[in-house]
Amino acid sequence: MSAAASTVLHVNGIEVIYNHVILVLKGVSLKVPEGGIVALLGGNGAGKTTTLRAVSNLLAGERGAVTKGSIELCGERIEALSPSELVKRGLVQVMEGRHCFAHLTIEENLMTGAYTRTDGKAAVATTLEKVYSYFPRLKTRRTSQAAYTSGGEQQMCAIGRALMANPRTVLLDEPSMGLAPQIVDEVFGIVKDLNEKERVTFLLAEQNTAMALRYADYGYILENGRVVMDGEAKSLRENADVKEFYLGMGGADRKSFRDVKSYKRRKRWLA
Repeated sequence: MSAAASTVLHVNGIEVIYNHVILVLKGVSLKVPEGGIVALLGGNGAGKTTTLRAVSNLLAGERGAVTKGSIELCGERIEALSPSELVKRGLVQVMEGRHCFAHLTIEENLMTGAYTRTDGKAAVATTLEKVYSYFPRLKTRRTSQAAYTSGGEQQMCAIGRALMANPRTVLLDEPSMGLAPQIVDEVFGIVKDLNEKERVTFLLAEQNTAMALRYADYGYILENGRVVMDGEAKSLRENADVKEFYLGMGGADRKSFRDVKSYKRRKRWLA
């Protein structure tokens, strides 16, 4: 990441506990520069979704809490802010699993994203047309109930709904989950376009490491609630351990990531 880029989001040594006893995140730190795409990588249960929920202050609904560390948005501590206050400050999360309102049409779903806007109907209408320009499939299906659209269309709707809030930073949780490969390509391509043309900053949590590192500028790899490696996306793609454990390029005699003892794996990461 460029040293000249200002830091939009700074997560500094946070710990997260669920139900007062289950320690899930253990000193996680990361930075997201303005106008960047940062990938949060790792297997299922590594702590990616918890990290995003900690940033967007959605842990309380899961009986979780940040117990140590700090989270700053544009230099302001945000741990005490509500999710709606964070949306007003330009931080929006797209939840894992899409979560469209099934009984509403695609366009009605999109318009719910503009609920906090105070800049008038004309500005909202302009944003809606911009969303349709990035997701032409949504314009075609705008009168269809979300329940009767495809998984890819629902994911596009969820991202479009976030964009209707006119955000500066979007937290994107597992955008490839359950989608066909060609739709995943399309979704990530649109994310890249939004980043380059609209200067939207993205922090995305993703298990599809190969896809994420194709589009991200920088990546953090989580394992058992800790950051075990970070670096430029290109260097991570070329790292031997990342290739072995996440990209399936370790050769015929490679052990699976699941079969390798975590202490051995961590020793290799940190060597």
